[in-house]
Amino acid sequence: MVVGKLKGILRLGKRGFLAIVLVVALVGAGVLYGVLGVPSVVGLDNEFGTVTNQTTGIETALVVNNPNPIAISAGNTSVNYTVDMNDVTMANGSRSNLGLDRGNTTLRFSTRMRNDKIPEWWVSHIRNGEQTTLRLQSTVHSSLVGRSVRVPYSQQIETDIIGEFNSSETRPVNANAPLVSDPVLYVNETSANWGAVTRETTPIRMRMRVYNPKTVTYTISEIGYDMTMNGIAVGNGTTDRPYAIPGKSEETIRMKTVIRNEHLDDWWVSHLRNGQQTDLKISFYANIELPSGKTVRVPLRQLTYEKRIQTHIFENDSAEGTLQANGTAGGNSMKTTASGTTATTATETTEGDGTAAGTDGTTTTVTTESAATDATTTTTATTDDGGLLGDLRTIAPRYD
Repeated sequence: MVVGKLKGILRLGKRGFLAIVLVVALVGAGVLYGVLGVPSVVGLDNEFGTVTNQTTGIETALVVNNPNPIAISAGNTSVNYTVDMNDVTMANGSRSNLGLDRGNTTLRFSTRMRNDKIPEWWVSHIRNGEQTTLRLQSTVHSSLVGRSVRVPYSQQIETDIIGEFNSSETRPVNANAPLVSDPVLYVNETSANWGAVTRETTPIRMRMRVYNPKTVTYTISEIGYDMTMNGIAVGNGTTDRPYAIPGKSEETIRMKTVIRNEHLDDWWVSHLRNGQQTDLKISFYANIELPSGKTVRVPLRQLTYEKRIQTHIFENDSAEGTLQANGTAGGNSMKTTASGTTATTATETTEGDGTAAGTDGTTTTVTTESAATDATTTTTATTDDGGLLGDLRTIAPRYD
């Protein structure tokens, strides 16, 4: 074997042998003195992909710059990334055996998030005052130069779901019943705040100041509500006790409405399919006992609460539009041009926690195709679902 290697070297001749030694020396000197540049992430783009009743697709594009005059061959570059929302891991992955062309290379990841984990994020969002911090941490490591570069990214997401229920506007309550003079009551003020959120429920504490303009006592035996988000029923309930309101006096009525978190995964699907927009509606009714002893059910249309909720998750990223420019279909390899150089787009489709190896779980397939050798290498590893994700599948860079 040694003799064969010597013969190979001898066939190269002195010039060939010296050329090899020179290349090795230059690379070593470049690493030693920092002449070889470290690849860095110069931009990223995230978009929501295909949404089903079970999963939400997240498309990610990392634009990595290789400042060196030569391409970095497959196996010398790895990328780690994590997407968190209020410290709830939405997606994470670790990719190795990647290659980088000169200039910019776009690495694409397609991740599928399990919708049944959405309530976990929702609870954190409400507990945090309707605020979410979206963080994406990406690290690019080059074994050629033995260094890593971390690129932090964050975005603030804020909502105001119940704020507009706080109102001092006076609204009449009409019974619309025979022999009853309207209005029977006035609602002079409404207010709401969040209760103690649990994994199962999101309570909203509501308060209404109600005035009785009559000279006789009215008894409100029950106030009920129905809550929908984009037409999806997420909660309903009633007051837990009656309220007697003497004539010409005011009474404060308290009630607790509850969002059933188990329905939030269905709402999430509708929210994304509706362009990250939700129409919240809370409809009220009251059972009022009249002095005659008759009880009438009165729709409280004047109290109907409607709120449009708009979010902007993954908008205005540093490389916004990269996914649309390169196409968003997972599993496709594309080529783009940046500053006169050809940038290779490496596409990876991910479902799962993104680790390259783990315990019993799903299967990860990494496929690399080289046009120079027409060889295809397939490596299979086992991964475990460690977060909000399901199965994982990876396709490494393809060089055409």
